[in-house]
Amino acid sequence: MPQSPGLNNGYPDIAKSDRLYARALGLIPAATQTLAKGPGQYVKGVAPKYAVRGKGCRVWDADGNEYIDWNMGIGPLVLGYAYPRVDEAVRRQLEQGITFSLMHPLEVEVAERIRGLIPCAESVRFSKSGADAASAAVRLARAYTGRDRILCCGYHGWHDFSIAVTHRGRGIPAAVRDLSHTFDYNNIDSLEASLDDDTAAVIMEPTVFEAPAPAFLRRVAEVCRTRGVLLIFDEMWTGFRMALGGAQEYYGVVPDLAVFSKAVSNGMPLSVVTGRRGIMSLLEKDVFFFTTFGGEALSLAAAAATIDELEDKSVPAYLHEQGARLRDGYNRIAASLGLGYTRCIGYGYRSLVVFDASAGDPLLLKSYVQQELIRRGLLWSGFHTMSFSHGEEEIEFTLQAYQRVLPLLGRAVELGTVKAVLRGEPVEPVFRRTSQFNSKPVGR
Repeated sequence: MPQSPGLNNGYPDIAKSDRLYARALGLIPAATQTLAKGPGQYVKGVAPKYAVRGKGCRVWDADGNEYIDWNMGIGPLVLGYAYPRVDEAVRRQLEQGITFSLMHPLEVEVAERIRGLIPCAESVRFSKSGADAASAAVRLARAYTGRDRILCCGYHGWHDFSIAVTHRGRGIPAAVRDLSHTFDYNNIDSLEASLDDDTAAVIMEPTVFEAPAPAFLRRVAEVCRTRGVLLIFDEMWTGFRMALGGAQEYYGVVPDLAVFSKAVSNGMPLSVVTGRRGIMSLLEKDVFFFTTFGGEALSLAAAAATIDELEDKSVPAYLHEQGARLRDGYNRIAASLGLGYTRCIGYGYRSLVVFDASAGDPLLLKSYVQQELIRRGLLWSGFHTMSFSHGEEEIEFTLQAYQRVLPLLGRAVELGTVKAVLRGEPVEPVFRRTSQFNSKPVGR
């Protein structure tokens, strides 16, 4: 029988998921289109691999098992699955058409809405993925400054400038790799030491889970301005969640360019490049950034409805408040059990459970907690990605599940049996970090 969330469940039957996975092996490289959704981020043998339906903050896997979802499509579903106002907007537009041979009025209407919300958005362009938008911003910065080097701080997608600083950089020419470097978040000295006269742009996530130190973002902006370097905020996660105007509104620091995706259209594929008009105007003639599907109308209709709902319902405030309850509740439970090696960090709208190596391999600890939460009907990979559909019932149930699972973790750590009690393969590491991928080459 398929399972629903319950504190006394057995482990779910995932036979159909496993059969689908067997068909994918050898056909789809890595078996997934997105690492964060793939089997490497879940305990193989226990966790479902394929979801077939979602409603609100819940999903159903290929075997019919129901879960409270704390990943929410890896970010886009800020309102929730099958959200009525957004889905109705998409259905209305579908009756009129999807992609046209001329521009569509929604391109203007949604751009105007974004200009009214995002502080830096004097001009607006659309694309389909966050990586595309980030790469367009980098190309603009290089064209505007006449410089080549890029400093990254965070994760900015799969394109050359970003992935060159990771261990997955094969296929990127050495000349391109030599132009991409990093600096340490919350370390202004690291940034200043990495800048040189050929630096075109600093592209950074303004925050991930660690809050910026007092005046850090403002100091970054000042240093960039003094050195003639453009500042690009990658607001894929902070945009429309942290505040309607993103981290730049929340912290009062306005970058030269900013890029958005994820929450802007509640799951429909849309990304946004915004920035100062004098820079963005290069897209008229000098910098080529055009795509057939940039003006695709279903996603723009979804964006218009999503932005309206975010504003009408004060969704960012809800995410902060409810997410803080969950984060702080986790920390109270862990503290009451004497588990000083685990805590929940971050913001209300998105937080992360971390484990200290003093208690053992953090990936094994995470895997065991994930295994036991999946048994109880929680789809969890360490994150709490809040949506407007996560209500009192889901938050309370999740805290009850932690109250059951964390004592099991404590006992396994105490006995040294964490690996032994795993019923499948543990989760795999990913390269996503905010700093120290590589360093500035000596002699630059």
